[in-house]
Amino acid sequence: MAEIVTIGELLVDVMAETIGQSFAEPGRYLGPYPSGAPAIFADQAALLGIPTALIATIGEDDFGTMGLRRLRRDGVETRAIRRVPDATTGIAFVTYAPDGSRRFIFHMKDAAPGRLLESDLDPTLFAGCRYFHIMGSSLFSAAMIRTIRRGMEIAARAGAGLSFDPNIREPLLGQPGVAEAIREIAGRADILMPSEADLAFLCPGATTEAAIETLLGGGTKRIFLKLGAAGSLYADRARRIATPAFRVVEVDPTGAGDCTGATFLAGLLRDLPLAELLRRANAAGALAVAARGPMEGNSDAARLDAFMARADSSPVPADGTPDPPEPSPGA
Repeated sequence: MAEIVTIGELLVDVMAETIGQSFAEPGRYLGPYPSGAPAIFADQAALLGIPTALIATIGEDDFGTMGLRRLRRDGVETRAIRRVPDATTGIAFVTYAPDGSRRFIFHMKDAAPGRLLESDLDPTLFAGCRYFHIMGSSLFSAAMIRTIRRGMEIAARAGAGLSFDPNIREPLLGQPGVAEAIREIAGRADILMPSEADLAFLCPGATTEAAIETLLGGGTKRIFLKLGAAGSLYADRARRIATPAFRVVEVDPTGAGDCTGATFLAGLLRDLPLAELLRRANAAGALAVAARGPMEGNSDAARLDAFMARADSSPVPADGTPDPPEPSPGA
């Protein structure tokens, strides 16, 4: 029985070896590495002991086999991952700019990830589900949007809350209906996990606080704002809690936000005090950026504990008030 069900791309990343490398010129690339934002999220949650299932499609190729083996090794429920005989597993090519930004070229819509169907949604998978988690990067086609909306309906009937990471990828925003779907799902989410760029997309021109107020006023119950090297900010209708980042040498930021979000949700599901779960979420992000490869820095509880024991970061309640009682998931 999965407490978290997520959906979307299980793919591989092929990553530029050096910063400043361009797709427009020949260069050296590393990988393939198992990847895909929902897959990274599911892997991290499962490593933390949360029963987690991924709904996805992969090819009958070695890329798909590698991803499937990684998820199974780390405890992800994979029975809803379907292999597509006549399609290749999705691929993301990644380069890194000196300012820390990344550029992507995706092969997803016309590969196995684009073959995910509404019939892949087994309602029995949602029995006991507490959160249905969606990534904006998975909304890459009209067919995927329809499938994910259907998943939202099944999850709601099962009593699950909705968790959403907008995870906006510029190359995907030009696809018909993608921007609209991101805004729609964000407006329906019980938990929203944006980056600063996501927040700016959802509330153009607004300050961070104004955007948070707008989103909380529209029905979102919790916001976990990922701020990268600046840490994170938790917000609900009662309070704000700013949590500083852990200091590490960044090797590769890919997947860090997914690990951070998964650790945040895992902490909620295990009723950890907000201060503790926020610190653990930031620690997971720090470990993720310190390793090359999207899943290579994923961490279990023992690794998180050992890392935090050596660190000196701690969360700071912005208003100085104690944590409120935790509402039930989906409430």
